[in-house]
Amino acid sequence: MEKGKPRLVRLTAIVTQLQSKRIVTATELAAKYKVSIRTIYRDIRTLEQSGIPIYTEEGKGYSLVDGYKLPPVMFTEEEANALITAEQIVNKNKDISFIEKYSSAVEKIKSVLKYSQRDKSSLLTERLDIRTNLEKHVTSSHLMQLQIALTNYKLLQISYLSLQNVKTKRTIEPFALIHNNDNWVLIAFCRLRKDFRAFRVDCIQQLVMLSTSFDPHKLTLQEYFDMARKKWENTPDTPMT
Repeated sequence: MEKGKPRLVRLTAIVTQLQSKRIVTATELAAKYKVSIRTIYRDIRTLEQSGIPIYTEEGKGYSLVDGYKLPPVMFTEEEANALITAEQIVNKNKDISFIEKYSSAVEKIKSVLKYSQRDKSSLLTERLDIRTNLEKHVTSSHLMQLQIALTNYKLLQISYLSLQNVKTKRTIEPFALIHNNDNWVLIAFCRLRKDFRAFRVDCIQQLVMLSTSFDPHKLTLQEYFDMARKKWENTPDTPMT
């Protein structure tokens, strides 16, 4: 938001921001609305005095009390994940106005998510990486189910036909999804190979989500890229799983 915008506009936008994320810091709000942190402190006090139930988590940031004025429109988890995925695709568009308007719209949509869905939407945002513009090719029907397994830490059993025409059955722990060279790729820890592997989603012939959960990986997507880059440098001709 540009400097000089009326304070009421900023206050309304802050409420929307608070509804769209579980935790928001004063530093984050100050940077977004181009004001000082002291101004954000005053804004938060004003909102509290007006009756908006803002909870302060010491050392973390601000959040709204669960259930505060949630609009009646609700989304299923699959619908919310589809919106997050679309946002990441749009962010690669070359028209900045399109990106800004779509991001603004999605932020409002996020504000109606249930509390339990917000962490999942944030996780999915962190674990999606769109490498190219989306083409209108239909290559698989597993993306939504993979996203659910990823954000709920559910094991998957897959029947996989590799690019070398080798068919295997794997039990995997989904970690991240990447859109690269017009194809979706699932990064997962393979219990057969006891290491991370990249699986072309259009090569997954069958997929079953198990009720069994796995422990979250203590690894960011960027750390995975750094780790994979070192392996590729040592074995540049290793084919995709």
